[in-house]
Amino acid sequence: MSRFDVKRYGHGSRVPGWDESVDLSKPPATIPDPALTPVPAKLRAAIEQAMTQYPDSKSAAIPALHLAQDYYGWCSPEAIDQVACVMGLTPAYLTSVASFYDIFEREQPRHHARHHVYVCTNISCSLRGGDELYEAMLVAADDDPELNVREFECLGACDIAPMASVDGEYVGPLTEEDIARIVEDVHAGRPVLVDKQLRNRPCAHTEAANAPVRVFEPPRPPATEEVPAPAATEQVPAPAATEQVPAPAATEQVPAPAASEQAQAPAAAAEEPTPKRASRPRKPKTPPPEPAS
Repeated sequence: MSRFDVKRYGHGSRVPGWDESVDLSKPPATIPDPALTPVPAKLRAAIEQAMTQYPDSKSAAIPALHLAQDYYGWCSPEAIDQVACVMGLTPAYLTSVASFYDIFEREQPRHHARHHVYVCTNISCSLRGGDELYEAMLVAADDDPELNVREFECLGACDIAPMASVDGEYVGPLTEEDIARIVEDVHAGRPVLVDKQLRNRPCAHTEAANAPVRVFEPPRPPATEEVPAPAATEQVPAPAATEQVPAPAATEQVPAPAASEQAQAPAAAAEEPTPKRASRPRKPKTPPPEPAS
């Protein structure tokens, strides 16, 4: 097969079912009944934990489907019903999510593989030999129960085409000689194609590229210089105790007058005569003068 002979379905698309109409004769989708949908306790606890990581629990659909796929090995209709029951969603909604992303297995694999190899065969990788690499990977992993090899619509790394994802590690550009190394590294438990990993490619921000990846860890504040503690100062001795000045001697208290004396005092004050105001002396009247004779 040449790099331009891209395998396609009869209707012109690599993804089957894109032109199929919705069956309106089916009853409306409902949320599975918890009484009729048993869910393993371990899977239920993991899904509920994932739901707490988002403000809207519906946003945990993809992590929940990953949990179901890890538990059963693929996203079977029963697994999707169980996830929908725990999340309070319809199976139709989760099926639309699972059918959109190639990372979800909707067909039961031959075996429950421990390692997943996704070879990109979209336009950029296909034009650079991605289809041949996929065929070579299938041959290298033939009947290997630990490897699950699939072609992938797009992994979003066109700059290193042709490329693949090995257990989530992006590697590329790949050649047919790299296929054997991928299988050897996976079986040996070594990092896959270290010299072709996307994380090890040159980056303008070298400090950020070399920093370890921390998932869901808040950034730490920059380290500050430690300020040395102040030197211990000499303790000033406390002042000597001064001589206490003796308190003044208590003065003799004058006994208060008796109640009868207090009652007579205002009476005596009332009996005293009020001094009269001195009057000015009047001048004697002068008799009128006698008339002249």
